[in-house]
Amino acid sequence: MELAVINHKGQETGRKVTLSDEIFAIEPNDNAIYLDVKQYLANQRQGTHKSKERNEVAGSTKKIKKQKGTGGARAGSLKAPNFRGGGRVFGPKPRDYSFKLNKKVKQLARKSALTYKAKENSLLVLEDLSFDAPKTKNYLALLNGLSLSDKKTLLVLPEDNKNVFLSSRNLPKAKVVTVHDVNTYQLLNADHLVLCEGSVSKLETILSK
Repeated sequence: MELAVINHKGQETGRKVTLSDEIFAIEPNDNAIYLDVKQYLANQRQGTHKSKERNEVAGSTKKIKKQKGTGGARAGSLKAPNFRGGGRVFGPKPRDYSFKLNKKVKQLARKSALTYKAKENSLLVLEDLSFDAPKTKNYLALLNGLSLSDKKTLLVLPEDNKNVFLSSRNLPKAKVVTVHDVNTYQLLNADHLVLCEGSVSKLETILSK
């Protein structure tokens, strides 16, 4: 599969990049995608939720009324869950939501996500860029040149570029990552994937290991 390399104004440069069929044209595996996205979202959870059970609620342990003769149900403690202010039954406790996922499953998920982007024509190859200073208007001009200013975009850089990253940070629909940090959730969450020319070969190297 070949894609034309475009410049920051959206014009073709005359160069073309060949995308590996082993990365961008496989048979997508939806279950691998599901597991990888599930793991990513699980890892975002802090797991610090906590509610008090009846043995943790502050209050008297005195029996609140006599056992029989009141005409109502028997009751032993104000901390029981059927009273207002009582403890909660089976409430949430602090826990770790993360789980292990095999490296090859994660690779398959990323390849599947890249294949979907290629099939949907939501993939662009941009010549390598760099900004002299972190300015949001520079990144906005780039998106306008690519006709993507109103779309959710993911720009994949071959290496860290602080100015480009900071320039995009104020734009809610724009996301910039390096080729080593790209994950399945980000690929699927973006409407359009923009790969810098230098990141294509690096991405293929990482996913072919």
